[in-house]
Amino acid sequence: MALEFAGNTAKLNDTAIEAAAARIGCQVASVRAVIDVESRGGFLPDGRPKILFERHYFSRLTKRSFDASHADISNPKWGGYKGGAAEYERLGRAIKLNRDAALRSASWGAFQIMGDNYKLCGFADAESFVAAVVSGEAAQLDAFCSFIKKTGLDDELIRRDWAGFARGYNGPAYKANKYDEKLAAAYAFHSAGGSHADSPRPTLKQGDKGADVIVLQKAMGLTADGDFGPGTKKAVVALQKKHGLYADGIVGKNTWALLDDD
Repeated sequence: MALEFAGNTAKLNDTAIEAAAARIGCQVASVRAVIDVESRGGFLPDGRPKILFERHYFSRLTKRSFDASHADISNPKWGGYKGGAAEYERLGRAIKLNRDAALRSASWGAFQIMGDNYKLCGFADAESFVAAVVSGEAAQLDAFCSFIKKTGLDDELIRRDWAGFARGYNGPAYKANKYDEKLAAAYAFHSAGGSHADSPRPTLKQGDKGADVIVLQKAMGLTADGDFGPGTKKAVVALQKKHGLYADGIVGKNTWALLDDD
């Protein structure tokens, strides 16, 4: 039986990302940075868009009607996340209580835009917004462009004001999750490859330094000091051994693929 919300999982191509950057007026690397930090791709392996269900939105949109009976999915306090496909279990339970509020209470796709922002993305209702998100990453990118223009965040993205952009895009708690730092690091990584949208991951090894090493270290949960030293190599070797790769401590295509899938 097909999963509800299963859609077209085709990846964005270079041309689409370059066109979006031109529409916003920012660099291609800036758009790629937002994708990296928000999702690293719009779909789960099962074909459904990546989501995160926000119970504090659902509580507000349903006027606290379900806070007492369903506190895990309707609560003034954010949290309760399960991650990945398990977020659909939370969404499904909320849909049974109030479908419109449930759809508006999840962030959707490659850019993790809240369903509650459907009007800012150019849609008449949450159902239409979600249908577009399900249709593919191209529609998700178009919704992102509309959202950025309508909210005035294009200025911050053009200037690469990562703190200002993160505040407007991720909310006042952005510093707790270091969204601005993550965006700056992702931008540094992609801009190192020029304006080409499909910036290749660099091969990294002990002795390397700089922004690319910071991206690697953050992806591995290490101290991001930008210095590929013995500690970073040890962690890379452990990761490679765990997944059956040749454990040489050199981060190439296959090792990056492991980190991108996390």
